[in-house]
Amino acid sequence: MNEEKELAPNTTRSRWGKRRLLTITAGVLTLGLVAWLAVRDTSPVGHFTSAAGHDRFFDAYTRAMRDLPAPNATLDLRTDYGVVRVYRFDGADPTAPPLVLLPGRAAATPMWADNLPTLTKLRTVYAIDLLGEPGASIQTRPIEHDDDQARWLHQALRQLPEKQLYLLGVSIGGWTATNLAIRQPDKIAGVILLDPAMTFAGMPFRTIIRSIPASVRWSPKSWRDDFNSWTAGGAPVEDVPVADMIEAGMQTYALHLPAPTEFSDDQLKSLKMPILVLLAGRSVMHDSAAAARRAESVLADATVRVYPDASHAINGEYPDEIASATAAFLERAR
Repeated sequence: MNEEKELAPNTTRSRWGKRRLLTITAGVLTLGLVAWLAVRDTSPVGHFTSAAGHDRFFDAYTRAMRDLPAPNATLDLRTDYGVVRVYRFDGADPTAPPLVLLPGRAAATPMWADNLPTLTKLRTVYAIDLLGEPGASIQTRPIEHDDDQARWLHQALRQLPEKQLYLLGVSIGGWTATNLAIRQPDKIAGVILLDPAMTFAGMPFRTIIRSIPASVRWSPKSWRDDFNSWTAGGAPVEDVPVADMIEAGMQTYALHLPAPTEFSDDQLKSLKMPILVLLAGRSVMHDSAAAARRAESVLADATVRVYPDASHAINGEYPDEIASATAAFLERAR
């Protein structure tokens, strides 16, 4: 095990600028982890609340996808819980196990615009729209607990031709990756976690309270903008396609998912594959120092790094550093 507190430079943040920063923040934050769940309607599955809302969301989704490299394949994989949209981006080392990207809440594949150019230099990349979230995946059966969350993802990934995969998840996507690795580890060669929510430390009470006004679908956009800016260390929210997509999803999609359960020590100790944990020192989603200590103490084969100046928008702030850390991790895991 290796714990490393890394004084990450600020060059990437200034180089990429605040346009991307808040675009990505809106996607990776666990906005509505409590409140959005509490105000969902009575349908048993996630859905758009109107045809107009669906069209508004996918207009922004389509525009946001233009910021990504063109996918080499678009897959719709059937599972017991619905149809899972997966995009494949061909990359370097095609015979090596690919990366599978799991996004933050309400973000979907377009949130990876800053990361795909660097990650595809390492491996082929699959990007998944999480089932039950706003995106191109379509939920058809209730997802009621953590086992269901692992089951649908396992059923989707076993349809991919590769024998082994590396999971890379941010925020709630990091929780989703860990949950799968605990419950269905057979195809997982390793896991990369970017400031994962509800994984090594719980959400602070102040974050829960502050998220509630921003999480109600009919609340003013300014409330969500204020919360998004807070999670990204005060950077302003700007009107760009992926931010429009996330705002449309928050307003027009009724979520019906269980709140994620924080993992026990025994569950985390059961993970035997190599794991890379990259934490944001300024994250409002958990105490990053406490999360780092717990990850180091319970994971059997882990590299843990804390980026002191990073916010929960770490994937948009430090794409080059994340790619570099991922490259070193993949090389060690060969």
